[in-house]
Amino acid sequence: MLTALALAVSGFTALSSAARAADADLAKNGGFEAGLDSWTCTANSGTTVKSPVHGGSSALQATPADNDYAQCAQTVTVQPNSQYALAGYVRGSYVYLGASGTGTTDVSTWTQSAPDWQQLTTSFRTGPSTTKVTIYTHGWYATGAYYADDISLTGPAGTVGQPPATPTGLAAGAVTSSSVALSWSAVTGATSYAIYRDGVKVQTASGTSATVSGLSAATAYSFQVTAVNDAGESAKSTAVTAKTSTGSGPGTGLPTHALVGYLHASFANGSGYTRLADVPDSWDVIDLAFGEPTSATSGDIRFNRCPVSECANVESDADFKAAIKAKQAAGKKVLISIGGANGQVQLTTTAARDTFVSSVSNIIDTYGLDGLDIDFEGHSLSLDTSDTNFKSPTTPVVVNLIAALKTLKAKYGAKFVLSMAPETFFVQMGYQFYGTGKFGGQDPRCGAYLPVIYALRDDLTLLHVQDYNSGPIMGLDNQYHTMGGADFHIAMTDMLLTGFPVAGDTTNMFPALRPDQTAIGMPASVNAGNGYVAPAEVTKTLDCLTKKVSCGSYATHGTWPALRGLMTWSINWDRYSNWEFQKTFDGYFG
Repeated sequence: MLTALALAVSGFTALSSAARAADADLAKNGGFEAGLDSWTCTANSGTTVKSPVHGGSSALQATPADNDYAQCAQTVTVQPNSQYALAGYVRGSYVYLGASGTGTTDVSTWTQSAPDWQQLTTSFRTGPSTTKVTIYTHGWYATGAYYADDISLTGPAGTVGQPPATPTGLAAGAVTSSSVALSWSAVTGATSYAIYRDGVKVQTASGTSATVSGLSAATAYSFQVTAVNDAGESAKSTAVTAKTSTGSGPGTGLPTHALVGYLHASFANGSGYTRLADVPDSWDVIDLAFGEPTSATSGDIRFNRCPVSECANVESDADFKAAIKAKQAAGKKVLISIGGANGQVQLTTTAARDTFVSSVSNIIDTYGLDGLDIDFEGHSLSLDTSDTNFKSPTTPVVVNLIAALKTLKAKYGAKFVLSMAPETFFVQMGYQFYGTGKFGGQDPRCGAYLPVIYALRDDLTLLHVQDYNSGPIMGLDNQYHTMGGADFHIAMTDMLLTGFPVAGDTTNMFPALRPDQTAIGMPASVNAGNGYVAPAEVTKTLDCLTKKVSCGSYATHGTWPALRGLMTWSINWDRYSNWEFQKTFDGYFG
């Protein structure tokens, strides 16, 4: 019996040693020598630095903000019912190291203050069906940058198999001045595909096709694709070259730099009524404000011109139509703008969608207009709780609006001018928040315009976000920017022309817009809305974005001399202020 016991103990010791020998460090790039490869940081908060480091030549630096604690994480393949040890070196105030999705009890450890490198350790056991866990480090809200290095997860490796084979059959399809459509053959075992442009990964796809957008006109690009699964990424495919078409996309009838303004055509206010024929030639795009629905969900849009009782000097319908033709003969574009502050439009059904198309078409045809401006505000666009991907929206009001605009574009053809004037809350706010968020509780309107802009990016003539009547918005520098000076317009426009991760997810990028389809929305005067900036600040904004001078503290990510121009609310208010906004534009662009 003693011999049997000795053999049993010996066997147990041998098995334990073998199990320990099989353990490995499963964390990928735990020393951050390969930058942030394998790591994803919230709100674009992380970067790598050369000093201070614990080991090797790089370490993680992540900077929490007021509403983000700068979590950097990676998902690791593990074995069920197995023991794991998590360790890492950190420095800074309030630094956390932890694991989630363990299938048992999620764990974390932290230090309140680490003026020098300090090791944090914790351990956990996986559940009976757990094959993946997420390891992470984070700081705390607005407590300053923290550092992490040499993070390890030790334990038995999970079964990951082999990376997929290299994709074949990569081919370029439809080409526009700003996009190239790609397709390739399916690869067995691939769960997704990565698309590379000129050697740089630009997006991922779940299927065997994708459209790469945000490209420059008349430019050749080289594309490759890889197949991805839990085991890793295949080698890059054979490259295919495609050249974008010439021109500057939709609305090429516009001048290189355009002045856009809204004309109070259906109402009067303190600015007074301005006849269309009296609008100076400086205005290149005139948005008639507003077409409004008969009810919020009807989709039935009506354009009722200002009555004589409200606008004593209003012109007749015949004179109004004649003025439209005269503007068009002079090369100007006259659009009907739908929505406004009082015109809530919610296309909740396909019937409302179809009514929207027919009623808007009737307005365009009746007055012989050049196109359509979408100025949905308030509660017109709001995302369902389950709608979390701006590239594949499911919310009816969003899906139906996209379908309606595509139908109108197809009906009127390439010369149809389509513009949008969303508020910052619906666009740039999407950098931090999208819809109700993964855990709920957020305003469902956050970023709600992003799926509409994305779906129509190749049909969109102009996007001029309203950089006014806005609260503070976080820019790509992870700092909040406030209305009232050039800084706000520079930061907000830089986000559009650079692109940004939606809700801080660096794997889910909102692609950059072309500069020729981007204008900056500003109020014409102090009377027109909150956020007015003086002419000198307008000039600083344009200098920074088109010449990279006078930028102040915000560092832009490029220089865009082809920026289309400026939009203002409104022509009427500018006339009231002795055409100050128009004169600033003319003085800058000539």
